[in-house]
Amino acid sequence: MSLLVVGLSHRSAPVSVLERAALNADAQIKLLQDTVAAEPATEAAVLATCNRIELYADVDKFHAGVAELSTLLAQHSGVGLEELTPYLYVHYEDRAVHHLFSVACGLDSMVVGEGQILGQIKDSLAKAQDVHSAGRLLNDLFQQALRVGKRAHSETGIDRAGQSLVTFGLEQLAAGADVERWTRGKKALVIGAGSMSSLAAATLARAGVAEIVVANRTPDRAERLARILMEGDDTDVLARAVPMESVPVELARADLAVSCTGATGLVLTAEAVAAAVEGRTGEAVADSGTVSPSSPPAPSDGDGRTAVAAAGRGELPPTSLGAEDGCPLDLPAVQQATAGFSVLGEAAVAGMAAADLEQHAAWVDNGVTRQQSSATAGAVTVLDPAEEADAIAALAAAAAAVGRVPERRRPEPVAEIPRPEPALFLLDLAMPRDIDAAVHRLVGVRLVDIESLADASADAPMAADVDQVRRIVADEVAAFGAALRAAHITPTVVALRTMAADVVANEIARLDGRLPGLDDKHRAEITQTVKRVVDKLLHAPTVRVKQLAAEPGGAGYADALRTLFDLDPETVAAVSRAERADDESENSKNRGPA
Repeated sequence: MSLLVVGLSHRSAPVSVLERAALNADAQIKLLQDTVAAEPATEAAVLATCNRIELYADVDKFHAGVAELSTLLAQHSGVGLEELTPYLYVHYEDRAVHHLFSVACGLDSMVVGEGQILGQIKDSLAKAQDVHSAGRLLNDLFQQALRVGKRAHSETGIDRAGQSLVTFGLEQLAAGADVERWTRGKKALVIGAGSMSSLAAATLARAGVAEIVVANRTPDRAERLARILMEGDDTDVLARAVPMESVPVELARADLAVSCTGATGLVLTAEAVAAAVEGRTGEAVADSGTVSPSSPPAPSDGDGRTAVAAAGRGELPPTSLGAEDGCPLDLPAVQQATAGFSVLGEAAVAGMAAADLEQHAAWVDNGVTRQQSSATAGAVTVLDPAEEADAIAALAAAAAAVGRVPERRRPEPVAEIPRPEPALFLLDLAMPRDIDAAVHRLVGVRLVDIESLADASADAPMAADVDQVRRIVADEVAAFGAALRAAHITPTVVALRTMAADVVANEIARLDGRLPGLDDKHRAEITQTVKRVVDKLLHAPTVRVKQLAAEPGGAGYADALRTLFDLDPETVAAVSRAERADDESENSKNRGPA
């Protein structure tokens, strides 16, 4: 076996790289064709999902195979090889089998245990079969992966370890609320009619949304999905299909939108989402990253913290701390860079040269006074430097040693600006993204996308059943490897028995020449006896060599058998070609869903 997989996933690459490397259906077909046309590879399959792109191949040379597959991935993804290489992983032989089986069981998914990956593996195998890039190895591998994944879900509670990406995304949108209670009665817009969008629509229908509008570039697919939703026995939802041109209008009506298309550009821009929210609420939508310059400054709490936090938001009060005579700092600039820290403490003097530190300490020792904000104009606050004395002394010692004050060590919490309850909820499951990431900053909108799902799933609890699934994977990998190694020696065993049969036939023919008067009954008896003797002599060696070949490192037994019996390599190769031809014929008959 020379199975090689080269790929990248949410575990190895940031979402921005996965987004750029995403392959559409046509690119996947072209990648398969180019891979089998390359010299090191004889078979190929592509597993491309929203959070992984993997190229599987049967290669005759490891290093040449890695180089060729990596280059092909870079060429077809449009991401330069030098940029892509740091994010690629490589698995070979048994490790490649282990990887695919783990993927099939949901152990490598963003949401552990989700079952949608099985459908994606099935689609990958179907694509490879359609272009005839999957031979005996990859057909057996992917079909066994599907069986292993189904076994994991039926024999363990891996489903409890996680949900589908859709369900997990809805949980993040609901922000801890019960999903069914949160979705009940809402109007939903589903953009796209592929497998992920269909799953999202079905999930929303079961959760109890009142209406689902399906928008898709191909109207027939949108209408078919809407019809399926309306005819479902376990749901009672109003569903209808609309063209993509109607998305802005429908978005303004919707409470919740899910998007998963194969588009290479953005489907929803930040401006379109802002316009939809404005259409719902009648109020202009602001970017939460900006604050109106007319906002009144927050009053000081007496130690400078609130004033500094205000400075970090661009709300400096009229009386600046930098106006104090004798202070060596440009305090407005310090405030801007160190929001949330005391102007008397470590942050205020971080990075200050030792020569300036003494002057600052003297300024603090003399007592600091400043005007409060206009809200309490005229009041004077005297700040006691005693609380800061130890910190300044320690900083002075550090500055004497290194020449500069070290950077601040710990921030003080700054109160977050409260955001209003969202008026529109968006779930982006596409790769590359459908919805502009700038939507995260819009007030009145909550967006959950692949990147935020990856962050949330990193802290998701793992079920105890995961260990059981890992044991299943390990057992299945060992069994698959043993079967593959045993199959590798089969052509040699067949060639040996063919040679033995030829020896028997030649000896019977020679006997006929020496005993021409031998009757048919005696000839048949002699022939049967000779065959039994040969079979008995070959039985133990052939059975034992298959057992030994199934063990790790057993590939050498086929070579030993060929050497011991002086078997013609071309005879063995002919048997292998005949078996592959039979397999391809059988696969062409059975091609379709596994």
